[in-house]
Amino acid sequence: MSIVRATDNVTVWLDDSGVPARLLWEGTRWRVTDAPTPLDDILLAGIAHPPHVNGWPFQGTNDEGESRVFDVKVATRQECVLMGVYD
Repeated sequence: MSIVRATDNVTVWLDDSGVPARLLWEGTRWRVTDAPTPLDDILLAGIAHPPHVNGWPFQGTNDEGESRVFDVKVATRQECVLMGVYD
């Protein structure tokens, strides 16, 4: 597995409940192909008073069938930050 540190632009489409549904990264469209899990549930388990982190790790699959895992932090409804990509 390789990790790509990603600070470049990403466009993420959220569904009505604020969960990622698809994204555009490096000119490629990716569909969310698993159930995104809130970062709060994964990274902050066991911390007595964890800060709220609005973010999601999820698997995305492009039109060619290639899949990667994306870690996306949702800053606002209009702005997301790509924290990492794993293949």
